[in-house]
Amino acid sequence: MRVEKLSISLDPDLGEDVRAAAEEAGVSVSAWLASAAAAQLRRKALGDFLRTWQMKNGKITDVELAKARAELGYAPRKGRR
Repeated sequence: MRVEKLSISLDPDLGEDVRAAAEEAGVSVSAWLASAAAAQLRRKALGDFLRTWQMKNGKITDVELAKARAELGYAPRKGRR
């Protein structure tokens, strides 16, 4: 597999947390950061898609959101609707 090496800088506390999370997950720091970056890119792509969809089809209603949450088995975290 071809890889690209990047050099990053992190706040020391964040660096400690990343190392601990990677260790807990049983993966290298590089693998953990790559997974986090991929997840962030998926969230961005979904947000972009939803914005475009809503521009064409109108705002997603609370009823539609509730139905989707129920179908997906989504349990909102405290403080979120």
